[in-house]
Amino acid sequence: MLKVKNLSISSKGSKQRLLDKVSFCVGEKEIHCILGKNGSGKSALAYALMGLNRHSYDSGEIRFRKRNITKKKTSERAKLGMTLAFQEPARFEGLTVRDFLKAGKSSVSEAEIVKTLNFVGLNGKEFIDRKLDEKLSGGERKRIEIASVIILKPKLMILDEPDASLDIIMYNELYDLLLNVRKMLGCSILLITHREEAGLIADNATLLENGKAVKSGTFRHVMRTYCEHEGKRERCLAFKAMSFKTIN
Repeated sequence: MLKVKNLSISSKGSKQRLLDKVSFCVGEKEIHCILGKNGSGKSALAYALMGLNRHSYDSGEIRFRKRNITKKKTSERAKLGMTLAFQEPARFEGLTVRDFLKAGKSSVSEAEIVKTLNFVGLNGKEFIDRKLDEKLSGGERKRIEIASVIILKPKLMILDEPDASLDIIMYNELYDLLLNVRKMLGCSILLITHREEAGLIADNATLLENGKAVKSGTFRHVMRTYCEHEGKRERCLAFKAMSFKTIN
């Protein structure tokens, strides 16, 4: 589905290297986690994959569904089936949920909007006319953001820390939702996170450190390296003891 080979990018102006020869692959219908602490280059990678013009491209290659998309525009990547949900949920204050979801796909019907909102755990008939404002909780905003991605029916969903700032109940619900999204759409998911609990649903992972991919493989092996590098021995032991879910 996605193959990144020796990708290097720098910040504009200062030319500080943000990603240094990063390589990894994401398979068909795979949930692949990008792990790393703050400042490791996780969000920079997400923006680079979508072709957002926030950094300077230095070298390397990005292939999506066997096509070289390294120099393609964001709109072209989206048409091929890639989409990105940002870490900060939508904040188009005053816009209705209906209009927000139609912004990405104007042809979507009201019935499909209601169905999608129901799918992400919201009452579609109630929320479709709600406004994006301070009355919505952070969890509701994130569900609406994910609904906006589902409506596009992507082949690859890139989610930039969707589990950030959520309580334990909410992020467990989020992980269950992502499993159901993969099942419904048959898509791959690139989940950018620093939470070891993501291993409940992840197939494989890549660990970023200082802009470099230091390890790729099964989530368990990569998470063990992450815990060891961060000096989280107890968390690593607790992670090994976690029971993993499967949804058929």
